[in-house]
Amino acid sequence: MPSSRIASRLAALALITGIAACAAGPDFKRPQPPAAPGYGAAPLTQETSSVEADAGHAQRFINDMDIPGQWWTLFRSPKLTGLVQEALQANPNVAAAQASLRQAHELYFAQRGAYFPVVQASFSATRANASQTIANPTLAPSPVYSLYMPELTLSYVPDVFGATRRSIEVAGAQAEASRFQLQATYVTLSSNVVVTAVQEASLRGQIAATERLLQLQHELTEKLRSRRALGTASELDLLTQQSAEAQTAATLPPLQKQLGQTRDALTALLGRLPADEPQETFALEELTLPADLPLSLPSKLIAQRPDVRQAEENLHAASAQVGVAIADLLPQFAISSNAGSAAFEPGRLFSPYTGFWSLGASLSQTLFDGGVLLHRRRAADAALDAAAAQYRAAVILACQNVADTLRALQADADALKASAEADRAAGATLELARRQYQLGAISFVAVLNAEQTWQQADLALVQARASRYADTAGLFQALGGGWWNRPGEAIDEQSGRAIR
Repeated sequence: MPSSRIASRLAALALITGIAACAAGPDFKRPQPPAAPGYGAAPLTQETSSVEADAGHAQRFINDMDIPGQWWTLFRSPKLTGLVQEALQANPNVAAAQASLRQAHELYFAQRGAYFPVVQASFSATRANASQTIANPTLAPSPVYSLYMPELTLSYVPDVFGATRRSIEVAGAQAEASRFQLQATYVTLSSNVVVTAVQEASLRGQIAATERLLQLQHELTEKLRSRRALGTASELDLLTQQSAEAQTAATLPPLQKQLGQTRDALTALLGRLPADEPQETFALEELTLPADLPLSLPSKLIAQRPDVRQAEENLHAASAQVGVAIADLLPQFAISSNAGSAAFEPGRLFSPYTGFWSLGASLSQTLFDGGVLLHRRRAADAALDAAAAQYRAAVILACQNVADTLRALQADADALKASAEADRAAGATLELARRQYQLGAISFVAVLNAEQTWQQADLALVQARASRYADTAGLFQALGGGWWNRPGEAIDEQSGRAIR
């Protein structure tokens, strides 16, 4: 075949391949962000209430305040910062997410290889004995011969209707989804470490408050026992006080059990076994409550939440999969060629008259397959609808998380204010009741009631302080955890896509 004819055919095939720029199926468009101006019908106050107590200062909500990639450092606890960093490096869930991301990237690069032709080289050596009834291919007296044949084969499937392009688009979206899954793992893990440390500090505070009350009750029991011996106190007063002391003592084991389980949970978050419990312990007094808190509008929140971004990439993949299903319904093109040499002796390979080549193209169209391709197309449409609904659900959940946390922070500040005032009043009441009882002005029942009121107020104060810390961490998590400020991560403000 003349070289000019071969060149013209190759040019025609290249022209057919160029049609691939028009891919089948819908082009993905990023969903419009929600237009909601805030997170609730009631207007959000820009500052919470405050009280003269530990962690009682007001917290201010600052619109569009950026979130640091290591937001947990705002609590100003070196021990907490160290444990969060350790968890991010040692937790097996992080390792699994990192491995899944590497896998998704490799699958994406593997899929991109479909853009290029497949070239294979082969070599075969055959020793044969031709039948006496069949002509000897070697034209030699002996029917035994050897045949050596190196060959180069090229095959290529032109992306005429964009099936390859859409398949690569699916793989790329799945890789991005895996990357956002990794970021979600980082955010969730760091938040869990902070909240678990706060829970430990809360339990230690509650145990300390209970032990203080037990000490007071024990002192009162001993005084009543002395007065009973002198006849100035009744047996009923002594038994009632002993019962109150025993009831308070009974509340300690559950608190100690919760503390032990919390320590186990913290150890697991660090990727350790229970026997390798960390030496660091936490108390509320060692933590600093951040005064300035970020606040992002719902339109910006969806670019910050890694779970929403993951749902968006799943929607992107489902959209591209529709294009793949449509392209499968259309004619399929293929190009193949091969070239090589065949000789009966290795030394004669590639000598004149030993070469061979072929060039061909094929077109196929499925006429009947029992509805397989049609139903796959419909299944892809249904998967796209499901992904769109899951994306909307992720957006709603993200906004709900922020709204819940904002309400909690305002309520926490009010609860701490009320608890601090109640604790001061209950403590003063108990001290006054004890003095009046010693003077014989009131009955012992009044002292017992004052003890119980003070115990409840002291425990409520510890819990209210802990809630402010935990819900502050919850707000950082609800707003996306600042993953875009981690090294190597950023957000394109126009497209909303991650920049690496």
